[in-house]
This record gives sequence, structure tokens and C-alpha cells, in this order.
Amino acid sequence: MARTFIVEADGGSRGNPGPAGYGAVVLDPATGEALAEAAEFIGTATNNVAEYKGLLAGLRAAHALDPQARIHVRMDSKLVVEQMSGRWKIKHPDMRPLAAEAKTVFPATQVTYEWIPREQNKHADRLANEAMDAGRIGKQWEPRDSRAALATGSARSTAARAADEAAEAASTAAAAPRTPAAGWGAAADLGTPATFVLLRHGETALTPEKRFSGSGGGDPELSAAGRRQAAAAAAALAARGTVQAVVSSPLRRCRETADTVAARLGLEVRIEDGLRETDFGAWEGLTFAEVRERHPEDLTAWLGSTKAAPTGGGESFATVARRVAVARDKLIARYTGKTVLLVTHVTPIKTLVRLALGAPPESLYRMELSAASLSAVAYYADGNASLRLLNDTSHLR
Repeated sequence: MARTFIVEADGGSRGNPGPAGYGAVVLDPATGEALAEAAEFIGTATNNVAEYKGLLAGLRAAHALDPQARIHVRMDSKLVVEQMSGRWKIKHPDMRPLAAEAKTVFPATQVTYEWIPREQNKHADRLANEAMDAGRIGKQWEPRDSRAALATGSARSTAARAADEAAEAASTAAAAPRTPAAGWGAAADLGTPATFVLLRHGETALTPEKRFSGSGGGDPELSAAGRRQAAAAAAALAARGTVQAVVSSPLRRCRETADTVAARLGLEVRIEDGLRETDFGAWEGLTFAEVRERHPEDLTAWLGSTKAAPTGGGESFATVARRVAVARDKLIARYTGKTVLLVTHVTPIKTLVRLALGAPPESLYRMELSAASLSAVAYYADGNASLRLLNDTSHLR
């Protein structure tokens, strides 16, 4: 018989949105023993985002123990329980990709959900608060003995939480810049945003021929022109002097571009798989005209709906949007208050711009992004985003 696990999860935000964290525990239903724990400070986020991330962490911890197990999730978030049970629609754009990702961990037939009162969710609540406490002093949560922690008091008092919130507010106010920063800097009244400077990779041999070049075909290197473009972008970013970290798609053309910039800035490159380009399936390496000739019906469908996928099992733009949104949330949490360069591709950049603007999916077809162009989006603590730059190629002239 398949094993059964109980997953209890919680998330919190001191400010909503504000400094946030989640906690999750996998329990043996017969003994109540904690089989696995997970917790993380995720930067600035809402309660709902933190709760969904706690659910994800709990499901993944259970999956690591036994991917065939039956899972009973217990949470004090009625929103998450009702949405994941399929009884409530998921309307908020920040919730949809997290819910979609949660549904991929286990088959739906293996997972059930139950709402419980907060006082019955003390273990996960404690972990979430430990994660937020760690984040307040610039650290990440580390595991410790669950039973010892529970014995000394599992839930934080209201007074203690209020004191934490007051301290956090005071420290944030003290650290906030008194005058607006130049360039991609912060608006003083909202604090320092997480700013993504979006650099499309330099040209490859396929770029000037306008061939479909995604993540499902070859992995071309930069051409000589592409290497010159990367160097020009590196010089421009070095002159501006605001980039604090570099993150790249795993594909070669982006890694080469990122390496050029990072070397100039004295930074390391972190790889984020969610920033890879669309998988264009059977269209990889073909021109638009060649696709029109070989797969006319599929191309028409693709141009008419972001839910349509390229021929041969490629990704739809809707699918790409979900994984890009997940990557975005991870990076916002990791780089709260910092300016980070994301070296990526046409579709991820257009998607980040579209989501920042709240524009409809068809807006993807109405944007132009040149090779080695720069765009920028700032993400504020109140959950809003601001497009600051789009398709800047002045450094290439």
C-alpha cells in the first residue's frame, strides 16, 4: 500500500506585502512525527504568495520522501485550500503560476486538502516565523530540533510579532535613501525596488536570418557580431555602475553574453532555468516563411492564441509565461532592493514586460526586441511594477 503523509504549511508577511517567509512540515499520520521540515525567508511578498510557497515546499519535501505517497494537506489559509481543491477560481496573476506549479509535484489524485484553524497549524506557523526572524537579521532559516522548539513555545505571541513589525518598519525607514537615486534607482516613498535590467543576448548566426531559435533545437554560440554587442553592453552597464548581480538563461548565447558583462563588472553569473527561451518544437531553425509553408494551420493557430503550441510538442507562450512568472518571483525574493541583470531571450523579456504592465497576452506580438537590447522593470514592495526602459540599443551605435 502507498504511504500517507500529512503536509502542514503556512506563510506570513509582516506588512502584507512586507518581509515574508514560509514554513512546512511533513508528518507521519500515525505517530505525528515530523519527517521533514522546510522554511525560507523570501523577501518582500504578500501573505498569499508566502502561503503558496509554503505549500510548494511541503509538497516537494513529501515528494522527496516518497513520490508515490498519498498526501493530505492541512492549512489555515482558506484561500489556498479552496483554490487548490478547485472550488474557487484563481484570479490573482501572482497566484496562478504558484498554484500551477504546486499541481505538478504530485498527481491530483494523490493529494487532498483540508482547512484547519490557525491554532492547529502551530508547527508550520513557527517555522514561517523563524524564517522571517532569520531574514530580519540577514540570514536564512536553518533546521533545528522540532520537538525542542515546540517544547519552548511553538507560536509567537501577538506582542512579539507587533514588536518585530515595528522594528522592521523602523529599520526600513532608516535605511531608505533620502533622495531619489539616479538611473534605475528607487522611488523614496516606496523603498528600494528589486530592479531587473533585461539584456537580450547578442546575435548568433541564426539571428540576422530571423530563424526560430529556442530551447528545443541547437544551442548556438554568439557570432562575431554578437560578441561585439556583448562587449558594448558590458561597457555601457559598467559606466552606469548600478548592477549588483548577474543572472542568465542556461542557453549558450546567454551565458556567453552574461560572462562578458560579469567579467567587466567583477561579478559571478547565476543560472536560472526559468529564463530559457521558448521551445519552438519542429519550427526550430526555420524561418517564418518556411513554417508558413510547412505548418500553415499550426502557425495560424499560434499567431491567434498564446495557448497554442508550435508543431511537434513545443511550448505555448502561456506555458512560458507560467515558468517565467515563477522565476520572476524567486528572483524578486532573492534580490530584494537590488539591481540585477537578467541575460535572457525575446520571449522571457516580453513576458516580464507584459506582466509588469498588466497587458493582455496578445501584446507579446506587438513588441520589438533587438539583439543585445536593454530593458528594465522595477518591482516595488507594494506589489506594483514599473517599466522603466524598453529595447534600448543606444550602446550599440
